[in-house]
Amino acid sequence: MGKHVIVGAGQVGTHLAELLTGRGHDVTVVTRSGSGPDGARRVAADVADRERLTRLAKGADALYNCVNPQYHRWALDWPPMAASFLGTAEDTGAVLVTLSCLYGYGPVDGPMTEDLPLAATGTKGRVRATMWRDALAAHEAGRARVTELRGSDYYGPRSTDQAYLGETRFVKPLLAGKRVPYFSDPSVPHAWTYLPDVAQALAIAGTDERAWGRPWHVPTGPAVSTVEVGKRLCEIAGAPAPRIHEVPRPIFHAAGFFSPMVKELRETRYQFDKPYILDSSAFESTFGMAPTPLDDALKAVVSASRMAEGAGN
Repeated sequence: MGKHVIVGAGQVGTHLAELLTGRGHDVTVVTRSGSGPDGARRVAADVADRERLTRLAKGADALYNCVNPQYHRWALDWPPMAASFLGTAEDTGAVLVTLSCLYGYGPVDGPMTEDLPLAATGTKGRVRATMWRDALAAHEAGRARVTELRGSDYYGPRSTDQAYLGETRFVKPLLAGKRVPYFSDPSVPHAWTYLPDVAQALAIAGTDERAWGRPWHVPTGPAVSTVEVGKRLCEIAGAPAPRIHEVPRPIFHAAGFFSPMVKELRETRYQFDKPYILDSSAFESTFGMAPTPLDDALKAVVSASRMAEGAGN
């Protein structure tokens, strides 16, 4: 069994930690508060402190970057953290497995593949592109071993409010028969990446040397509209037909004056204005991992939501 250090205990880090501890690995979870799932060693630390992170990752086989700073602070928070991650990988020899997104590509026409140029013009996309270029340069120079996994918008058990299909933003209201506001056209097909699949892909990337030295797309199913996801979710749960309404663009823009999160969503609005399709065939064929079928994933979402509701009563 190996030693794995996971930084971040959010909607992905927690799934990954549970997966690896369940397989008998030695897992350390690092967060600012020292939180994390049972079964893992939990440590409070500032990830931007390279010396501290290096001590924690000493002897580790893999170091996973599952951090997600607040949207409006990406340009400030990511550079020192990314430098610390990469420096730690260089100092310890641990494989750096970075969980990333698709922002670096910017707007594209057609399915996204890993060989697309990182041509983003928005702030968040440029930040992510720079992180990968720096990591790849270190890998090619022989200073570190790195890989990066990119997924689309997440859904699944324990998804947070940052997710368009998150538990409190989308799942609970629909299952209760309430209307759900949506910041774009909910009838446009969109790629959705299932959280347990993200954890599985990260675990593979941290232990299989074929993954190192290049980016990969997390196995993700065919693009499906938000309306269709809501319809299947409600049918599976036996809930009323979904009521999902688009927030008018002027109201969406006005909300950005009061919410930093909504303001930052303006930069990535293009992802929802036309079909957003992710090609993950490279990872699927190389590692033999297929995405979880939508209905199977939504059954797990419904089950987890009901269990959480029961625990809260």
